[in-house]
Amino acid sequence: MTPPAPAPRTEGVRRLRLSDLLRRPLVDSRGEPVGRLSDVIVGLRGSEPPLVTGLVAAVGGRDVFVPEDQVSAVDDDVLRLVSPTLDLRRFERRDGEVLLRADVLGHRLIDVESARLVRAADLEIEQRGSEWALAGVDTRRRPRRLFGARSADSGGNETFRDWAKFEPLIGHAGSATLRGPFGRIRRLKPAQIADLLEEASREEGSEILGRVHADPELEADVFEELDEDLATRLLGARTDQEIAEVLARMRSDDAADAIAELPQRRRQPILDLLPPGERVKVLTLMGFNPASAGGLMAVDYVAVPGSASVREALDLVAASANLQPEALTSVHALDERGRLAGVARLVALVQADPSARLSDLYDDDPVRIGADTDVVDVAVLMSDYNLITIPVVDEQRKMIGIITVDDILEMTLPEDWRRREAAQPPDAHRGDA
Repeated sequence: MTPPAPAPRTEGVRRLRLSDLLRRPLVDSRGEPVGRLSDVIVGLRGSEPPLVTGLVAAVGGRDVFVPEDQVSAVDDDVLRLVSPTLDLRRFERRDGEVLLRADVLGHRLIDVESARLVRAADLEIEQRGSEWALAGVDTRRRPRRLFGARSADSGGNETFRDWAKFEPLIGHAGSATLRGPFGRIRRLKPAQIADLLEEASREEGSEILGRVHADPELEADVFEELDEDLATRLLGARTDQEIAEVLARMRSDDAADAIAELPQRRRQPILDLLPPGERVKVLTLMGFNPASAGGLMAVDYVAVPGSASVREALDLVAASANLQPEALTSVHALDERGRLAGVARLVALVQADPSARLSDLYDDDPVRIGADTDVVDVAVLMSDYNLITIPVVDEQRKMIGIITVDDILEMTLPEDWRRREAAQPPDAHRGDA
């Protein structure tokens, strides 16, 4: 996929490549060699560009801190100290500090626009008044320059993209809090975060999931989207209580699948920790063949008395905030014995007179299936009848669950569908130069 074009560069602004800046000589006020620059320190400021707060120099076999204001000019070929003394204590990073070479350069970071992991081939710092700030990232490999030569001015280079379009994975817990609970990951959908986790190394995945953990609902949504093997590995590394807390927020069918994949010895203790209502749903679903409608269905759906009005049905839909959106596309009318009397599509209710009876609108002979129906047969029925959901009933026509179109798609797509490149909308790069 072609990466988004970089933002237009402002002429006359002083910029430096990190690769050009590293290893520059550090001299004292008389011009005598002191050491060489080994890293650049920036301070995180939330959504604002990180400011350069100091340098790390290799002096006498150790790394020492050099305050940014003790250097005459960052963009000089030789970095000259303006202070006659230099603190030679070994450098130790403080919370909120990021080392551009050690933490970012050559490491992977999240390209938020494309929701992919990319590698930082180079970084760009930019002068802003009297300060320097981290401004851009270059993710494209460039040929190595011979004999260490570098261009006199990198300001016109168009391979850099705005730092704000990336989320770094620096592996430093003390800095994570200064980026906010989720950083820029909050812009991504659960399925995109799941894709990132499936591509990430263990260390990268741990950092991504650690930030998602700050929002329990988002974390549950991400686990619902994960590949089963990875979800099992990530859950298996947690305590029973931690697993139960995630599963309790997941859809019952996904929670049942997740528990079934865990080692046998861990299942019952985790089930015992679930809220009673959720535990009953999960146990019910675990009793069905995973390749059948019963193993695929969800047990949460909108059900109203067959005698209800359209207004009452719509009020119930509005109050069902905890149901997945796909399950809200149909309303199921039940008789006094809990049997399926009919199914009405939400769009028909929205377009109808609110005072009308639901029985005047619903289909009293809806397409329905039993819990033992094969998944392929379910897919055929949903395709033939253009269904978004299909009710699952027992021999007495009592409702026991529904299947939504996203569940049937996941079951019938090729096994390697998660590894395919997602199709991009035609306007994905609208406005790019």
